[in-house]
Amino acid sequence: MARPLRIASVNANGIRAAYRKGMGEWLARRDVDILAVQEVRASSDDVTALLGDEWALLHDPATAKGRAGVAIASRRKAEIHRVDLAIEQDHDTAGRWLEADYDVDGTIVTVVSCYVNSGEADTPKQDEKWRFLDAFEARLPKLREHNPLAVVVGDLNVGHRTLDIRNWKGNVKRAGFLPRERAYFDRFVGAEDDPRYNDGAGLGYVDIHRRFHPDVEGPYTWWSQRGQAFDNDTGWRIDYQLATPDLAAKAVRYEIDRAPSYSERWSDHAPVVVDYQL
Repeated sequence: MARPLRIASVNANGIRAAYRKGMGEWLARRDVDILAVQEVRASSDDVTALLGDEWALLHDPATAKGRAGVAIASRRKAEIHRVDLAIEQDHDTAGRWLEADYDVDGTIVTVVSCYVNSGEADTPKQDEKWRFLDAFEARLPKLREHNPLAVVVGDLNVGHRTLDIRNWKGNVKRAGFLPRERAYFDRFVGAEDDPRYNDGAGLGYVDIHRRFHPDVEGPYTWWSQRGQAFDNDTGWRIDYQLATPDLAAKAVRYEIDRAPSYSERWSDHAPVVVDYQL
């Protein structure tokens, strides 16, 4: 049996800084085939220099220099087949959605690196987030129609369930856990034959995390840099791999690479790593 395809995703919080703190060492030992990065905040030349020659890089930087930015890097196991910025809309989404097809030993797998706006309740920043989530929702059925083996990975900046935030009661009025935001995720992962979701049915995507951790608190993927949030594990789960049912059925291993200690962190997010046995 062929070795599984390993897809990892992480918000690097600035890839140059992350490399100075140990991201390169993590990547060298992790045997990743496809790496999706959010908040790259660097030029393509910078990223290529950091990753090295064995990686093929796709990068969509943000319009504003030093902000956002998404990338997908692949090694020889996954050959680039198609690239698209398929979430185009009437406002600036540069650096937030990068979609590509990869030929993995004759099987086409579609990977999206996504960085959803953080938002801020009752401000124009939240209006931008609503528009992006609308476009995200509209794209998911088309993505699945394009390829039944597809996955959207990245920092989606919403905790879906009360299990996904340690202090959820104190955050119900904050961006990232607003009821309206969570309703989008109800629809994303809702069953197609379940009429409870928004305008009639779920979109059928699978939250791989909940396949492996069905009804437990966490594990979390992001911790504030302030106070003792990391040491006390007062975290949020806002980093996802949302897979089509056909690809989700092939997931055989799921891990969150939480740093052993605060001093060993190279980002405020932890990588999410999934093996898919194609």
